[in-house]
Amino acid sequence: MATKYGGYMGKVVLLDLSTRTAEDYPWTDEDREKYIGGKIMAAKVLSDHLTGKEQPFSEENWIVISTGPLTGTGAPSSSRFDLSCLSPQTGILTSSNCGGSFGYYLKKAGIDALILKGRCEKHTWLEIDNGRFIFHDADADGLWGLRTTEGQEKLESLLTAKWGARRAFGKLMIGPGGENLVLYSAVLSGERAAGRAGVGAVFGWKNLKAVSVTGNHEVKVYDPVKNEKWNRKWFKYLRKHPLTGNQLPRLGTAGLVSAMQMRGILATKNYSAGRYEKFEFVNGETLAEEHNIVNKGCLTCPIKCARTVEVQGRKVKGPELETLVLLGGGICNHDLEKILLWNAELDELGLDTISCASTIAYAMEANEKGLWDNGLVFGKTEGITELFDDIAHRRGIGAELAEGSRRLSKKYGGEDFAIQSKGLELAAYEPRRAVGQGLGYAVSNRGGCHLNGGYLVILEGLGLNTNPLTPHAKADFTMLFQDLMEMISATGQCLFTSYAFFPGFLITRPGGIVTRIANAAIPFIGWALRFMNKFPLALELHLPVFHQTKGMCYAVGMKMTFGKYIRCGERGYTLDRWVSTRFGIRAKDDSLPKRLTDVPQDPSDPKTRVPLEQMKKTYYRARGWTQDGVPTERTLKKLGIL
Repeated sequence: MATKYGGYMGKVVLLDLSTRTAEDYPWTDEDREKYIGGKIMAAKVLSDHLTGKEQPFSEENWIVISTGPLTGTGAPSSSRFDLSCLSPQTGILTSSNCGGSFGYYLKKAGIDALILKGRCEKHTWLEIDNGRFIFHDADADGLWGLRTTEGQEKLESLLTAKWGARRAFGKLMIGPGGENLVLYSAVLSGERAAGRAGVGAVFGWKNLKAVSVTGNHEVKVYDPVKNEKWNRKWFKYLRKHPLTGNQLPRLGTAGLVSAMQMRGILATKNYSAGRYEKFEFVNGETLAEEHNIVNKGCLTCPIKCARTVEVQGRKVKGPELETLVLLGGGICNHDLEKILLWNAELDELGLDTISCASTIAYAMEANEKGLWDNGLVFGKTEGITELFDDIAHRRGIGAELAEGSRRLSKKYGGEDFAIQSKGLELAAYEPRRAVGQGLGYAVSNRGGCHLNGGYLVILEGLGLNTNPLTPHAKADFTMLFQDLMEMISATGQCLFTSYAFFPGFLITRPGGIVTRIANAAIPFIGWALRFMNKFPLALELHLPVFHQTKGMCYAVGMKMTFGKYIRCGERGYTLDRWVSTRFGIRAKDDSLPKRLTDVPQDPSDPKTRVPLEQMKKTYYRARGWTQDGVPTERTLKKLGIL
């Protein structure tokens, strides 16, 4: 499987956990050109395997751990890797993107992607050393049952003892949540989490506690001189941009809390409101001034958005936006120190903070409305720490909360306020005052995801300030942003690099005439976007604000214009959808709870709700899908999928 391209190692491995045998998985340069890497590559692998009859907890559910071609090339923020499989939380194809160092070291081991099939006979951890696969007993080595930090420290001590010296390696680890099949359990790599949609539970079902990887292969690039020069320019651009060079480094994602409060999009009391009166206690400014010790970033990252805080005498990763909001105003809590503790606890247990927090918020409201007597009350924080442990170990009420809000609402009622789509709880942006973000949540392939949904909220108040309540042009922008972000993930980069797509003066001069014209014009350019989305290959150019295309040319040697970049993203997004339609996904599943579509946030303004059905019809036409949300044969052929 040698390749003519730079950035790739030229090897994809299919590892059978049941038989402990490995074989090369065929992956050609034609595949690399069409499916690039990361989550798009994983979608192709799983598309060729899945029929629609497989179950998430089964040997037929393959896990694809895939890197991108920019990983290891020195490109900015390019240490991301992807975990894809059938989700036990949603029942459909999911991908969970992660930072940390595992993807980099997988390539150092000479591997672009690792496909795991079957199931380990007993509790196991897997060691990968330069392409050799060594299986170890996780019980005998004392790993099974450990929390994620202790588990990763134990893993390092085991390997150091074996090697006789410390060596650099990447690692994956599940906590008790994954071991006990909590449907929203995560996989940790260092302090970074592949958090969403329950990939940790799939690891747990496969009896796979941890994976370590190391090697000494070199990641070669196509044109070393041009690649290094371009990366220097790219780093400089990101450091000067007001979002990637100022806001994110200074306050992290938590810096958005105050802006969300001002715009009325801060999820509060289980999304019953968009503003939290005590937001100043739990915003990014308070976190930075009172608790942040130092900023951190993933490998090759100039942005360094991660916070470091102290919890019970330990320096740990601080909470990001979603955790601050959903464990703050989402459950009517303004105690920031408790959020710091809870964020650390959830990482230790290997639980997704978004789904866990929203499931608890649902339970609080169900209790308040008399649907489920569970003792959970908005604003009451006593016992929450212990509750997390109960969820991870499926004890008492925790066993029910481990199932997520969709399943609980079907059992107890209250589906109108179970804030999820396709079974995946929404992120922290209340969409009734950012309706394009609402559309993105609903049509997102993996469920209620702000990023896979296109993150249109950046146009609707968190970057630019276009009319957040109009549906006009939102479907076309959603498609464009989804395709761009799909491709960024596929190359192995962090999505935060996409923030620099917007010229800096639009951010720093919100009252400037050009910015005001841009904001006013956006709702009226849907027709132009539709043409671009339909014929992207006509865009034979490189945009000065979008460094990714030349980065692919110099690092990989693959011809990559802006138009081809969009088309590759469109192919990946449509392929992902096509696989999920085999498992029954249709237009009816592209939904939001009625609280967000039928109940105006402001009772005096009927526009403060998500006009979902109107936008969905436009979105399906833009994508070339049927009005039932299924990619047409014509579209699949146009994209080269059929």
